[in-house]
Amino acid sequence: MSLSMYQASVPVFVRALNNLTHVLKKGEEYAKAKGVTPEVLLQTRLIPDMLPLLKQVQVVTDMAKNGTARLAGVTPMVFEDNETTLDELYARIERALDYIKGFEASQIDGSEARSVTIKIRGNETQFDGQTYLLYFILPNLFFHCTTTYNILREAGAELGKADFMGKP
Repeated sequence: MSLSMYQASVPVFVRALNNLTHVLKKGEEYAKAKGVTPEVLLQTRLIPDMLPLLKQVQVVTDMAKNGTARLAGVTPMVFEDNETTLDELYARIERALDYIKGFEASQIDGSEARSVTIKIRGNETQFDGQTYLLYFILPNLFFHCTTTYNILREAGAELGKADFMGKP
């Protein structure tokens, strides 16, 4: 039995976004208990030249929604990147989840050879669907999920591997 493009993408994205929400909520609880304002938490970075927590979450949702849409051969829904609160970030994650759950397997399966062209730092980059998923979307999605986890962990939130991984 082979693994389909749908199976390798949408369920993985859904799980990652649900786990991201869990990690954020634990981080929020910790921040409240320690008197850290949400504004400070959202702007926390691991080091000065890395993106803050807020942007990490925005990138994760973009990877999931844009990846799903492009694999399906449609123009991705645009999110404005105007969130300023944790509640707005949770709503963004929910919008992304609703969007990607709206795609059928038939729209994505068979997209291995579909041409995907995106701009990376102003330059057009072309992929086939399989390369786009395996070597661009998934690594970026998990990098930014992991960085979100690490920001919250470094800030002191009591998180463990099980929080990041979630339940199978």
